[in-house]
Amino acid sequence: MEEIKRWIEQAEKDFDVAKYNLDGKKIESGIFFLQQSAEKALKALYIKIFRDILKTHDLVLLAKKLNAPNEILDYCKELTPAYQYTRYPDVPKIGKIDNKKMLNYCEEILIWVKKSI
Repeated sequence: MEEIKRWIEQAEKDFDVAKYNLDGKKIESGIFFLQQSAEKALKALYIKIFRDILKTHDLVLLAKKLNAPNEILDYCKELTPAYQYTRYPDVPKIGKIDNKKMLNYCEEILIWVKKSI
């Protein structure tokens, strides 16, 4: 249980760092930390259920393995590519990032995970 708690605490810290960066107009860093926050929260739940860690940055894969509701899957589908094209210069941008929407998606993932733990 202690390991799960550490993953959730780090997810919450990353969420706070994301908000700070987005408020400071550091969009790429903000989106990166939103993805990291969601990833760490999902991994906490994965650890609780499977007693193991899945080494991946793919939020959709994690959510599917956790049988997440469709709404959570949809949020993961938005956050994963946003993370990729804010981190890697060779990944084409899909469109303008809606920071508030991404923040909300991450927050909803955190809420779902906490309820599920």
